[in-house]
Amino acid sequence: MFRCARSVITPSPSSLSRTVTMSLSSSRQYSFQVFRDVPPLRQFRRQLLLENRSLGFVPTMGALHEGHLSLIRQAASENTDVFVSIFVNPTQFGVNEDLDKYPRTWDSDVAKLEEINDELSRDAQNGRVTGILAPTPQVMYPTMPPSSEVDGQGSFVTITPLAHKLEGASRPVFFRGVATVCTKLFNIVLADRAYFGQKDVQQTVIIKRMVKDFHIPTEIRIGDTVREHDGLAMSSRNVYLGARRRAVGLVFYKAMKAAEAAYQSGKTSRDDILGAAYAVANQVLAEQQALQPSERALYEIDYISLADPEDLEELQVVDPSKGGILSGALKMAPLEAVKPDEDRGLGDGQVPVRLIDNLVLNPRV
Repeated sequence: MFRCARSVITPSPSSLSRTVTMSLSSSRQYSFQVFRDVPPLRQFRRQLLLENRSLGFVPTMGALHEGHLSLIRQAASENTDVFVSIFVNPTQFGVNEDLDKYPRTWDSDVAKLEEINDELSRDAQNGRVTGILAPTPQVMYPTMPPSSEVDGQGSFVTITPLAHKLEGASRPVFFRGVATVCTKLFNIVLADRAYFGQKDVQQTVIIKRMVKDFHIPTEIRIGDTVREHDGLAMSSRNVYLGARRRAVGLVFYKAMKAAEAAYQSGKTSRDDILGAAYAVANQVLAEQQALQPSERALYEIDYISLADPEDLEELQVVDPSKGGILSGALKMAPLEAVKPDEDRGLGDGQVPVRLIDNLVLNPRV
């Protein structure tokens, strides 16, 4: 693992003060600089270069959780400085998707970043979060409003055919929006390394391809999926689940684990591996359908994929020397009926929640 020399991390008092005034909503002071526009950030970045400091970048849409924080810790262990972006990107939401309902939690986000800076400060070998990029849509899309139409006009980055597979088949503009905003962010921040979580496995494959194809000088680093104690993959959307849907939503992780167990037992055919996953998912769904509306949480499997780890082509047979990627999506339906004092989550249990997850089937030596 690359670790930067720490002899150069002393900030210059002129432009790299770690405590600055942030004027988004208050005059409170933070231990990092907050940028709303590009020119000040680029000036800050130039100073880092002059001082031979390294920069790790963690792009987010806010609603930070332990998965994001684990990436920040990884970035801080490999760089003197860490930038975090907080931007809910409109172009990766389809016309009928939940852009307006996506959680926006600025106060708690910056509080978590302050806490992690306190944590990082206990080890002199760690870098720190020294910048947050929190732009407006107009800053990110300066010449025209962003479009969420499949055939919408605008300046977009498309990575095909990867973006049309798996999640892309259900969300046709999603990866166009991801690739576009990541290209913009990489051009703005000019980081040495950018950090993404394995949970969004298709996104990681597309971002790696994009960086390679466009000669973007940023190394892509992938962190492990961070899970709750029961196995549920951490996601900003989990706040909408509530207790009942959260408990049932674990079926997807259990289905993935059943498929993984089939592979580890020696199975290599698609039917055997995915059959194990669908058996678990269908059994739990049948059990839920037999309950009363006030007791159950219904869902629909969008897809379960068994794909090549490099090009995401669907596999009929797994080559044990290469392994594969199990991935999929499950849609938790709104609650049909609720009970008094029930934990229904943000949105009162009426917001559909799409859960994605994946497991890597490692090569068998």
